[in-house]
Order: sequence, then structure tokens, then C-alpha cells
Amino acid sequence: MTTQAIDLQHKLTLFHDHWAPRTVAEYNGHDVMVVKVQGEFSWHSHADSDDFFLVLRGELQIDLRGGPEGTVTLGPGQMFIVPKGIEHRPRAVGEVHLLLIEPTGTPNSGDVQTAAPRRVI
Repeated sequence: MTTQAIDLQHKLTLFHDHWAPRTVAEYNGHDVMVVKVQGEFSWHSHADSDDFFLVLRGELQIDLRGGPEGTVTLGPGQMFIVPKGIEHRPRAVGEVHLLLIEPTGTPNSGDVQTAAPRRVI
């Protein structure tokens, strides 16, 4: 347990790669993560959990299919939760900084074999 504030902006300065989330805290069995994204991620879904996105900087599009079709566009301070089982593809023209919350061990790609490794900073 830590008694210090977590500076998300500082944590985001510690890495430069895209689509590789970093865990900054754990909360009731969930990872609280920051990630930088740019370009398109693969279409995927999570069978056992919803997918939480909060934009800290930039503009993110989340394409949806297999449920509510369409695209959700998020700007700074906006969040969206993709319901479990819904196929989605996050994408960003410019670099976007996000806060993600997922159950610990959830593969970011929906598949353990293609997921980014868990990194804690």
C-alpha cells in the first residue's frame, strides 16, 4: 500500500511505445493502467469483462460491431465502457493517452497469446 499520490502525467513520460499498457496501481483485483496509442489496434472482444477507456489527452475512436454498431469518439475527460463480448477496435490518428481499468490478468487483445505483457511502473 502506498500513501503517495500517483502522477499519471509523470508515469506517461516513462515510456514511448504504443499499445503497451503500464500498470500504475491495483484496485480491488483490477489493474489501473496508462497507455499511449496511435494508429489502429486489432478488432477484438473480451468474453469475461467490460473494457473501460478514459481519454487523458487526444482523440480516440472506438469502432463497434456485434452489438451496437458504429463508432464512439472520445476527447479528453471522456470515458466509454465497451460491454463484454462486443467486438471493438480502438484507433487514433494522433497520439492519445488513456487510463484503462481491467481485471488483473485480462489480455489487452482479448487473447493471451497476442496480448502485451503486463508491465508495472
